[in-house]
Amino acid sequence: MYVFISILILIASILMILIVLIQNSKGGGLASGFSSSNQIMGVRKTTDFLEKATWTLAGVLVFLSIVITAFIPRAQTATESEIKQQVNDAVTIDPSTVAPDFGTAQQPATATEEEKAE
Repeated sequence: MYVFISILILIASILMILIVLIQNSKGGGLASGFSSSNQIMGVRKTTDFLEKATWTLAGVLVFLSIVITAFIPRAQTATESEIKQQVNDAVTIDPSTVAPDFGTAQQPATATEEEKAE
């Protein structure tokens, strides 16, 4: 479904580019070629059609862009984020490793060799 919607977005984008390029910024564009009034689509109807097509394609692009977010393929293997896993690994205490106490913990008083000899 993701690929299908991506193809629809691509087609709508290409059509939008073509319709915008056909239009003239001053209102002429494709309509300027129809100078006789007995044509099927007059100047005004051509510009109306191009404007409606532009707005319709813009709406379709926005709609498809929102819909495609529901179909983004996601990896199913990762249940936790990598950062959360690293934090959990750092917090768990491994009994084989001993952290230095830097003199903050007091050692129990033990008798030295000289005290034992007395």
